[in-house]
Amino acid sequence: MNDFTRRTVLQGGTAFAAAGALTGPALFDFAKAWAQTAPWKAEKDAKLTVMRWKRFVPAEDAAFNEMVAAFKAATSTDMNVFSESFEDVQPKASVAANTGSGLDLAWGLHTLPQLFPTKVLLMNDVADYLGKKYGGWTDAAAATVKQGNNWLGIPVATVGGYLTYRKSALDKAGFKEFPKDFPGFLEMCKALKANGTPAGFALGHASGDANSWLHWVLWGHGAYTVDKNDKVIINSPETVKALEYCKALSDTFIPGVASWNDSSNNKAFLAGELYCTGNGISIYVAAKDDPTKKELADDTYHALWPIGPIGKPTELQLCVPILAFKFTKYPNAAKAFIAFMLEKQNFDKWLSGARGYLTHTLNAYDASPVWTADPKNYVFSQASKRALPASGIGTPGEKAATAIADFLVVDMFANFCTGREDAKGAIAITERQLKRIYR
Repeated sequence: MNDFTRRTVLQGGTAFAAAGALTGPALFDFAKAWAQTAPWKAEKDAKLTVMRWKRFVPAEDAAFNEMVAAFKAATSTDMNVFSESFEDVQPKASVAANTGSGLDLAWGLHTLPQLFPTKVLLMNDVADYLGKKYGGWTDAAAATVKQGNNWLGIPVATVGGYLTYRKSALDKAGFKEFPKDFPGFLEMCKALKANGTPAGFALGHASGDANSWLHWVLWGHGAYTVDKNDKVIINSPETVKALEYCKALSDTFIPGVASWNDSSNNKAFLAGELYCTGNGISIYVAAKDDPTKKELADDTYHALWPIGPIGKPTELQLCVPILAFKFTKYPNAAKAFIAFMLEKQNFDKWLSGARGYLTHTLNAYDASPVWTADPKNYVFSQASKRALPASGIGTPGEKAATAIADFLVVDMFANFCTGREDAKGAIAITERQLKRIYR
């Protein structure tokens, strides 16, 4: 675990002062003033253990750590923060929920709070405070964490995933702009493969990347796991069409995607082996920060996901909500910390530190400077506005969260695209699994 103190932050310095963001002593002064007037007062001798997903952009981690240190100094709350891979966050949160110990807060993926609806501290007051102050929440973000009128967690941000591509490869393939529909996207991927500059998208258990792009394909064809009444409807002609389209796409991919996790495409793109993929902005940021990859960074661009036959955006973006467990001994400190995270003095700086990797779920942050600091960042500002909740057209909740966590849609596509099952078999397996969840 890491123990963050004011001294270590001030010694380390930050890269945010040039942007006019609060940093160093100014941030600590703001935090102290905020703590005195905040609706939640941390309990005496409060101690919070916080698990978060492992950072992909170092400057985001630095901004987060500085914010933690400021909160600790202002509220006298002992803050223990540790990071886990995307794949390990949900299992470790489940252990804490089942044992009633080990964590106070878990910052995770998709609909994590929905997995433990009776084990979390309700956040209605925090959601109301932030929503009124910052222009309201985006629809998908709110739906992701709400059960009825109750907020099971707070949707801190969305890790926006969009198309990352090499412009020179598209030019060589005869595409002056990135395709905006499914047929054009398939033709582009075929042309990229023919030129030896292939695309590649995860077909393995990549919690963020695989779930995101495969739900986009499914929903883009008008196919869903369940309907608005949570009746299982995966066995449909639309699902067959989605599978067939995905198989045609996967035939153009770089070898090995069936075993990819969330970092595999980053490594392949940065190694010059991959020319189009779906990812957060982290690939571009890593290329910009490596002097040996200036040519790659200059050639890297981003695009919105194309529109499928349904005729409108059908994106599953990676919401990263935070929850506090009901068994925490310090509920006021937990709520105060979550609210503090999203105050403008912190969040604008944090977004800038993330450099587009984290995107906002509160509408007021449409105007954050990160979206104009680099024109290639702007696409990611749309993530939470174009997304559907992880439940698709069904009810957000524990069942939908389980289907995501268990990779049911991912495995259906992977089974078909790798030839392990025909369409009928792949759908039948997924239908049985869904019916066990939605019984």
